[in-house]
Order: sequence, then structure tokens, then C-alpha cells
Amino acid sequence: MQFVLSIDQGTTGTTALIADENLKIISKSNIPFPQVFPKPGWVEHKGDDIWNSVRQSVLQCFENCSVKPHQIAAIGITNQRETTAIFDTQGTLKHNLIVWQCRRSTDICAELKNRGFEDLFRSKTGLLLDPYFSGTKLTWLFRQYPELKKFLFGTVDSWLLYRMTHGAVHATDATNASRTLMMDLQSCAWDPELLDILGVPKNCLPEIRTSSEIYGHTQNLDFLPDGIPIASLVGDQQAALFGLGCIAKGEAKATYGTGCFILLHTGDKPVLSKHGLLSSVALKTKIQTTYCLEASAFIAGAAIQWFKDGLGLISKASEIEHLAQQVPNSAELVFVPALSGLGAPYWNPEARGLFYGITRDTNKAHFARAVLEGIALLNQDMLAAMKEDTGALKLLKVDGGAASNNLLIQLQADLSQVACLRSPCLDTTALGALVLAGLATGVFTNTNAVNQLSEQSTVFRPLMSEEERDKLQQKWHRVIHGFSSPR
Repeated sequence: MQFVLSIDQGTTGTTALIADENLKIISKSNIPFPQVFPKPGWVEHKGDDIWNSVRQSVLQCFENCSVKPHQIAAIGITNQRETTAIFDTQGTLKHNLIVWQCRRSTDICAELKNRGFEDLFRSKTGLLLDPYFSGTKLTWLFRQYPELKKFLFGTVDSWLLYRMTHGAVHATDATNASRTLMMDLQSCAWDPELLDILGVPKNCLPEIRTSSEIYGHTQNLDFLPDGIPIASLVGDQQAALFGLGCIAKGEAKATYGTGCFILLHTGDKPVLSKHGLLSSVALKTKIQTTYCLEASAFIAGAAIQWFKDGLGLISKASEIEHLAQQVPNSAELVFVPALSGLGAPYWNPEARGLFYGITRDTNKAHFARAVLEGIALLNQDMLAAMKEDTGALKLLKVDGGAASNNLLIQLQADLSQVACLRSPCLDTTALGALVLAGLATGVFTNTNAVNQLSEQSTVFRPLMSEEERDKLQQKWHRVIHGFSSPR
């Protein structure tokens, strides 16, 4: 029996997953770590926190099962994508990682727009000039600390690969590179013109490779033996798209994690959105490159976490569903989950979270329901924009930790008026990377197991009346358009 290990390095924790050659999950472990907030709107991670979470999650995964490290035939890595690392040839970080949620390069984005570069970046990369992406984070770092230009850049996948191969391989894959504002979407190569505008030297960048191949082998680690092939690198949202079986044009998924990320597979040609959505690489293999249209909400599950930790109204995240079900609706209350600005389709980095419509009758159950409604309503705005760009949306596959909330997914089905299929495996991000690593090493010969898993999904069908749906959306749009207009 052969086994594959997947490392899913996320925004708030690292998940390790072991599965056998039949895609049966043998063990899973998650190790959380803290985020660092140096200033309002700034978000960082300490390198030691991430590395220790990776190490501990892998060790704990083995402790929880009978599989031994030497039985691992391949390792897949998936990661929070735009988070930016600068490190030396020893793999040591020279600055805290700047997290994808961080807004510190907002002024740089405004400057580049004022210089007339937005259309150029849009046409070449499929992205908008927003502090979300790695490129302007690098510009900020190099302007503040010019001496950092002599070191290496990587998104989290690249940094982990470098450390796990003891500095032998400095590479990334096209899904991650397509989220940097520096890669040409058609050629999947670093673009010299964009690098020059951003002030980024090419020699600090990793090699762009496919999402499923043997990049290198483990070396000099105290938690894994030498010689295990690292055989997939893939951005977390693209990994989930693949793990949910969305591998053909027109198939869509929504992952409810820290944020919510909706991806629609667009086939072998990128689609440039007219409604503020993003175009990225869905997957690059040795055979072909496929693309996706993406809508990103920076806050989804994080709003529930904030409701628990920030407001203290519940003791566990799962309690929000029961609390929200104590009222039939949120009455006049609207919650805008702009705790880290607004992504698609509004793209307002200065927007902030809002509760509107509080009356003497408002209680904590209304707040709980408004939070879930706010997540689903913002997602529906993204789905509507996606539908305008590509045509009808037939169904939506969902996963991620917050997707375990039945009320949230039912609200999404009601608002979108399409069936939502929840995977029996909520860790499809880790699963996608695991299968890609197995395919690269011959552990798996096809994707049949992924398709069979998809067939076991729980189906949420639209139940809300048209009148109720229209009323909910009208009060939402009155509020959100009051402080943020679509591009």
C-alpha cells in the first residue's frame, strides 16, 4: 500500500493529511498559529510560527495513525497564495511574511493606477491593481528596505519547497505565480515590463513550473526522512477546484475558509471579466494549461471567528448556526463583512465592516443571522457578476470549514437559486494537492476517486420564496451601495 502526504498551509493554521492509494483518508491533523497585526489593516505571519505548524501537523498526523514516514510515496503542498516571503539562501526569512489580507500597499496601487498602468496589468495578468496581490507587497518591501532585493522571493509554497529540499529548489507553480501581478497569463512566464514597473529584479523570483511534477526531494528535515518526492505545488483555491472535481469548463466551486473564494473553470482560454472578477490559471500540467474566473471575498469564516472572539457572543464557532436559527430573519439588520476591505466585485480596500439597521428589538440572534446572511449576500453579488461574464450557473460545489454550517449553505442556495453540493470531505484543498502529487508519482493513474467522492455530496436546493429573496437582497444593496460602488 502506498500513501501520500498533503500539507495545506493556510492563513490561520496548517493541515496535514495522509491518504492511501484508494484515496481513503488515513489521518488528519491541524495546527493553528497566530496572526500578527502591526498596524490597522496590516497582517503578517512569523516564519517560525508557520514552519512549526507545518512540522507539528505532519508529526501529529503520523502519531494519529499506523503509517510510518518512510511509507510516504509523495508529498503535495497547497498554500495561501498571495502571502509574500523574502528569504536568504539558508531559507531564513528576512522579514515577516506579508499576508494576502494585508492592505499596506494600498497607496502603491493608487499610484500605479494614477500612472495609467491598470489596463496593462489587467490585460497581461487577469488581475486588478489591489494590495491583495504579491507584486505590490514586494514593491512596498523593496522601497522600505532596498537591501532586500538581493534575497529570494516566494509565495508560501515556494518558501516551504526551498526549506524542505534544503535550498536545492527555488520554484513555484503557475497557479501561485498567476496571483502575483508579475506573470503573463498566456505565456505563464514572468513579464519583464511588469517587473520593471513594480521595481522587482527577476533574479529574486522562483522558476515557474507545472502544478503536478517532482520538484525535488526532502532533505535534512527532523520530521520527515530524506528522499521523499515533493510532487505538487498548487494554490489553495485551485487545489480545491481540482479536489471538488471541477476539471471541465463551466464547473464552479466556493470554498468557505477565512475568506470565500468562488472559482469557475473557463477551459483552455482565460476570460477577462467585465465585472471586477479575476482571471487566473486553474491548473498547469505538462499537457495543457487551463484557466478559471475567480471572485474573492476576503472575509467569510473569519467573520464567524470574529463574532466569537471579538464580540464574545458565542463560545464556539459552530454555535452561530443555532443562535441564528432562533429568529426567522435578521429583521432590518444588515452586516457587511468588510473587515479587511472589499474584494470582488467592489474592490474597495478602504471599506470596513458594518452593522446597519439596529433597533430596540435587535438581539444577539439577529446579529448572528445577519453575519451569515452578509457572507452569503456578498457571495451572491460575486456569483451574479460571474453569471454576467460567462452565462448561466447550473450548480455550485462547496467546501471549507464554514461550509459545515447548514444555514449558511442553505442561504447560499436560496440566494443563488441553484443547488449547492457540499462535499463529504471539507478538506478538498488538501485533497486536491494530494491527488496531484499522487498523479505525478504514479500512486494514482486517474481522477476516478475524486469523481466518486463528488457523487456523495449533500445537496442544498433553493427553498426561499422570491418575495423573501428580493426583500433580503434589496436591503443589502441599499446598504452596500451606500459606501462602495462597483468598478
